[in-house]
Amino acid sequence: MINGVPVFGFTLSFALTHRLAVALALALAAGAAVCVYRAARREPVWGALAALGLVCVAGALAAGTGQATSFFLPSLMLHAVMAVVSAVMLLLGWPPMGVVVGLITKEGTGWRRCRVRRRALTRGNLVVLAGNLKMLAIQIPLFLSGQTVALGAVDVLGPIVIALGALLGWRVYRRVLGGHRCGSHDRMTVEVHLEGPAGEHLVPAAAHRPVHRAPDAPTPAVE
Repeated sequence: MINGVPVFGFTLSFALTHRLAVALALALAAGAAVCVYRAARREPVWGALAALGLVCVAGALAAGTGQATSFFLPSLMLHAVMAVVSAVMLLLGWPPMGVVVGLITKEGTGWRRCRVRRRALTRGNLVVLAGNLKMLAIQIPLFLSGQTVALGAVDVLGPIVIALGALLGWRVYRRVLGGHRCGSHDRMTVEVHLEGPAGEHLVPAAAHRPVHRAPDAPTPAVE
């Protein structure tokens, strides 16, 4: 959330002053302050540096076009690209949620071997994608109509909406998965090996079932 401070600063300053230069200066200052804050707390600064780089690109676009709405163009394009990539991966059977879960759990692509998990991850990811598309459906009209403050407010709330979408998608995944349990190789059969008291190998009882055969035909009586 702290990485969104530059966008909040830009939106608030532009709403109060309606001066693009002031809003850009405050956004850059806020981005630099976030980097210093994380460095002082010895926290990873990569996220803050990425946000600052995005602010620099957005500021250059806004300054070059003279339009305050251009400040939100990189973020808008990023969300659009993420939506397209997510949709393509879902069509190919690689839901991004599954890729993320595989990276977090060190499982890799093991989840793809289970049909139930693939279906659950796909449905959960559809919820996340629906939230992303809803955000774009709100942002694009605001961008085209030049409503900078409203666009900034939506952009500030974007991380919260994405987080809620991810949480809801995870709940959908867990509900679809239900009580299903599977190994990494999704084995449909399990071989059971038992040992008797003397150490001899015992096979399942089903292997000892008698084979029912048709009774022999009766021998004709000899008169």
